[in-house]
Amino acid sequence: MKLSSWIFFTCISFSALAQQTPNAIQRAQQRTFTVATIPQPGEVLTLQQAIAQSIEKNYQIQINRSQEDIARNNFTKGNAGYLPVLTFNGNSNGGIQNFRQTFIDNIRPPQEAHGIFNRTSNLGVNLNYTVFNGYARSTLYNQLDQLVKIGTVNTRANVEATVASIATSYYDVVRQLQRLIAFSQALDISRERLELARANYEVGTRSKVDFLSAQVDYNTDSAALISQEQALRNAKTLLNSQLIRDPQAEFAVRDTIIVRPTLQLESLQQSLSTNNPLLAAAVLNRTIADLNVRLANAAQLPLVSATTGYNYQFQDNQGGFGVATGRTGALTYNITATIPIFNGYNLKRQIQNARVNTIIAQNQESNQRLQLQLALVQTYQAYQTSIRLLNLEVQNNLLANQNVDIAYDRYRIGNSTFVEFRDVQRNAINAQTRLIEAEFNAKAAEIELLRLSSTITQELGQ
Repeated sequence: MKLSSWIFFTCISFSALAQQTPNAIQRAQQRTFTVATIPQPGEVLTLQQAIAQSIEKNYQIQINRSQEDIARNNFTKGNAGYLPVLTFNGNSNGGIQNFRQTFIDNIRPPQEAHGIFNRTSNLGVNLNYTVFNGYARSTLYNQLDQLVKIGTVNTRANVEATVASIATSYYDVVRQLQRLIAFSQALDISRERLELARANYEVGTRSKVDFLSAQVDYNTDSAALISQEQALRNAKTLLNSQLIRDPQAEFAVRDTIIVRPTLQLESLQQSLSTNNPLLAAAVLNRTIADLNVRLANAAQLPLVSATTGYNYQFQDNQGGFGVATGRTGALTYNITATIPIFNGYNLKRQIQNARVNTIIAQNQESNQRLQLQLALVQTYQAYQTSIRLLNLEVQNNLLANQNVDIAYDRYRIGNSTFVEFRDVQRNAINAQTRLIEAEFNAKAAEIELLRLSSTITQELGQ
């Protein structure tokens, strides 16, 4: 009777368990959050908000903008030497004297005075102007203009690099959050398996080894989830530091990683050649090197300068001899021409060095162009590879999830061991994480392509 009762209750328990467990995987998947539903502390931070904050607060961008302001302030005709220099000069000297004088001829009586005040003052206005300096000032003015342009492209280069860095870090947060969701789903499946193993062990249909193995796997998945939580915190801390705010500031993300598979290499190459700020800076540096040759050649030509001024002098002499008071006004001018003849071959050396610098600048421009094109082609190849891998991993993930459903049903009814089920579950986790990594890698390659082609601010900064 006892044996019959035990068999009866065992059958009832197993039957009830069978009715509860067929959809265990579905229940675990239903309990799992998505990026849009997972609870996150803090306000939602969008990618556009993150980019706007970083551009506004980034220290390097602020430095570049200040340097650009300095270059723009220097770009004046006066700094290039087009305008004259007007100066005012004034001085006054004097003294209080005591004297006693006797004369050799003894005709004049001795003279003696105390507290005699003498003063001489000069006031003048002078105008200096360079009439001709071998066209150096027009070259210098052009050079100042190029420096303003270099400051502008340097600022733009840092803005684009910052946007790319922020976008990559932002999507890294999304990636870590997706991995957290995947590990959470894996833990839910392990929890369902643990509950099934415990129930089967209690009713005696499974061994204790099966139950203990389920407990170990559950603890392993719990540890993986805890590690992933730390990885998510690290990604958020990095993004906070790039936004120049409290590294521990809480925020939520709701975006998903969506990759555009339509980028074309030809259009990217054309945009790089015409818009990339690093290449533009190399071209401007070559232009400045050419201008330096013109400046060196200008030193071979005559230098003509003119100076004019008006000086006013007045004297006040209380000594009783010589001029008592005097007032003098004079208009002066001076024209000077300087022709270089020989200076120890230093001028020739300076011209040669300036020409060598133009060759260096040309090589630097060519090398910059080559390196950028190489980086673009390599990144585009990585982008295409990531797209193909992404499509493959999408299929793998669907198949792996179906395989988990089948494996769980087989494990539930005793047609497979816990080792087989764990292998299937591990394959599913790996397939899901590979899918997440493929999405992120494709998006990172896309962001780098946009940066190299200098279209990132238009595409992501809107």
